[in-house]
Amino acid sequence: MKFKNKLRRMWLRLYMKMVREKASPEYIARGWAIGMFYGCLIPFGFQLICSIPTSVILKGSKIGATVGTFFTNHFSIFIIYPLQCWAGNKIMCGTLTWEKTSEAMNLLIKEQSYSALLGLGWELVASFFIGGALLTAVMTPLTYFGVKKLVLLFRERKNKKIEKRGNFKSHSKNDKDAIRKEL
Repeated sequence: MKFKNKLRRMWLRLYMKMVREKASPEYIARGWAIGMFYGCLIPFGFQLICSIPTSVILKGSKIGATVGTFFTNHFSIFIIYPLQCWAGNKIMCGTLTWEKTSEAMNLLIKEQSYSALLGLGWELVASFFIGGALLTAVMTPLTYFGVKKLVLLFRERKNKKIEKRGNFKSHSKNDKDAIRKEL
């Protein structure tokens, strides 16, 4: 039960960090989508090096670009990377099996050396990036539209509470119009 509560609190903290950012929903969602893009496509460890500059160039949330890369983390890579390689291998019509892929990825994670990386072979490395491109193509748009929707719903509920209390007068006419336009 404690683990479930910790997980719930962690999700709630992440959610509140996302929806309370002082920016447009598009800006926030763009940053999260950039983070997810690099989180799915680039190997663990190089993601932040790419996501932060990209979020600056594409004018996306830096917080979202950072946290969005956590899709692949120390716990999830044991599932995601072998699945990604297996899917990429199927797209390439390669000869790798699930067991071979999983064993090679676990060896790489265990040893964490360039010799282990080079020992994977071109087929597994190509499978990794092709599978990553597939995962990226699915997860990036889902992240963008999902985050945008969450931010808009949060702001809509917040504005309804403000209107209910009668505090809406404190906002200028331009703020009201901008809020209604977002919805």
